[in-house]
Amino acid sequence: MTMPGDRLTTLEISAAEHEKTIEELSTQIVEQWKVIESLQKKVDALAARFLALEEQGAADVPVTRPPHW
Repeated sequence: MTMPGDRLTTLEISAAEHEKTIEELSTQIVEQWKVIESLQKKVDALAARFLALEEQGAADVPVTRPPHW
């Protein structure tokens, strides 16, 4: 049989461990969000660059009939 004081101590230890885990997870989420934002900026820049290059290259292609016509 456990004493009431032991149960309370066990609950306090468990609560402290949970609080520490939550803080660690919160920190990890903040770090991951910064990485996601950085990657999103890079993807946006690459997409804009790709579209600009695509527009430049599209004007050079002449529209002609295929040779089998």
